[in-house]
Amino acid sequence: MQKTAMTINGELALREELEHLIKVVRPSIVDAIATAREHGDLKENAEYHAAREQQSFAEGRIQDIEGKLSNAQVIDISSMPQGDRVIFGSLVTIINMDTEQSTTYRIVGDDEADVKAGKVSYQSPIARALISKEIGDVVVVKAPGGDVEYEIDDVVYS
Repeated sequence: MQKTAMTINGELALREELEHLIKVVRPSIVDAIATAREHGDLKENAEYHAAREQQSFAEGRIQDIEGKLSNAQVIDISSMPQGDRVIFGSLVTIINMDTEQSTTYRIVGDDEADVKAGKVSYQSPIARALISKEIGDVVVVKAPGGDVEYEIDDVVYS
């Protein structure tokens, strides 16, 4: 089975979500099902059906997270010596060559990606264009609105 790249923070977030689902969400759903059963006829009991649906979603998410963690390849670049090359997990500052606008992204795994928080998946077009390039290199990103040129201004391993 193929390993999934993940940062240390991404693994920690998944483990925290899993713990919350198992220790908080699952018991509350079991209580809701028990309470709904006490109300009698289960065929027409909306509370019961809603609780069962919540249980289904929670159990599915638990299985999903456990699967991701079992196939995770956690990459810690903080212990690596600082370099100029863009790699998985690095914090990259790029400058749009047309607008001179500076943007900073961290290249992370698929589950961690959140563009609003400045985290892009290593499989995204911008990350694929940046990975293995160095400070000062100009890269072309194929965007839906057309090709955009960026210059790599800074790379931090943290």
